Amino acid sequence: MAVSVLVTESCTEKEKTERTSSQKYTCPMHHQILQDAPGTCPICAMDLVPVSAGGNADELVLSDSQIQLANIKTAVINATNFNTSTVLNARIIVNPEFTDIISSRYAGRIEKLFVKETGIAVAKGQPLFQIYSEELQTLQQDYLLQVKQAAAFPEEKIYVALKEAAKNKLQLLGYSNSQIENLSKSNKTSPLITVNASASGIVNELSVSEGQYVSEGSPVLRLENLSQLWLEADVYPNEAGNIQSGTPIQVSVNGFPELNQTVKINFIAPQLDPGTQVLKVRGLIQSQGKLQPGMQATALLPKAQITKANALPLDAVIRDESGAHVWVKTGKNTFASRMVKTGEEDANQIIITAGLEDVKEVVVSGAYLLSSEFVLKKGSNAMVGM
Repeated sequence: MAVSVLVTESCTEKEKTERTSSQKYTCPMHHQILQDAPGTCPICAMDLVPVSAGGNADELVLSDSQIQLANIKTAVINATNFNTSTVLNARIIVNPEFTDIISSRYAGRIEKLFVKETGIAVAKGQPLFQIYSEELQTLQQDYLLQVKQAAAFPEEKIYVALKEAAKNKLQLLGYSNSQIENLSKSNKTSPLITVNASASGIVNELSVSEGQYVSEGSPVLRLENLSQLWLEADVYPNEAGNIQSGTPIQVSVNGFPELNQTVKINFIAPQLDPGTQVLKVRGLIQSQGKLQPGMQATALLPKAQITKANALPLDAVIRDESGAHVWVKTGKNTFASRMVKTGEEDANQIIITAGLEDVKEVVVSGAYLLSSEFVLKKGSNAMVGM
């Protein structure tokens, strides 16, 4: 009897030793850390936890609550048409076709500025500045003289022609018809004239100050109309073959999802930017009163169209040094890892070219959590042996 007890005790100790030697420990945060004995993680110093090795070696079984908490979602595999695209860095810039430079048409002194800071919105016809010009007063006197001569000698066509010539000079200097009419009625000259806005826009630049002398043609301020802007995008040389004048690109601006729109390329730079080695392309984008120059945008350049392709969300595919794999549903609450080959991809989806021939459902949300749970329960990476 004593010998039997000793044998039983020896067998029990042997079984405990075998179980202990087969036990693995891993870090809850870094599942790539696997050790044969308890300890701490060399990365984050957390205590290692024992790995559960129950269940089928290739499958992972979860409870209903675990699936709900991990937000595990699956999708049925269906072959669809897939359009690939390239993501381009883009930005909103000013459209110079809608920019107006207000300049002085005569030499003189800026007596008063009605707009004294940038960023102010002005309407067409709104007073911008008042200027003192002796040249202007001389032209006014000449016009009034011609008006009197034309009235005194109505039969002489030469005086009528001289009157029209004097009027045209005033108009070339920015005088409106109403200002010329008021000059005729008042019969008084003045070296001061108020210059009005020729278009509506935002004051982007103010080049003068009150009391400053300006010469003929000197810029006073710049107006920019932001109702229609340019979208400028960067295209790398290897992608230049996919774009031409008229190519549509899908544009989204951060913070304005309601302004997502299709922009057609209407200009391609003839050469690369020497500083960035990219090709600049641009097109007109509708602002709708919300977009401003300087905003960053994302543009999707069409690349290719593939028919009857198996496309999955990018988050459904896990890629590491061993390759790419997805999690497939093999039964109720049961999942298995499957090695796949990938093809073209865009900002949201990726094509699976092989590996899903006999698969009906694929995990599209929570794939990384399944991989982590597999390591905790099985003690190895799901890709091992594939």
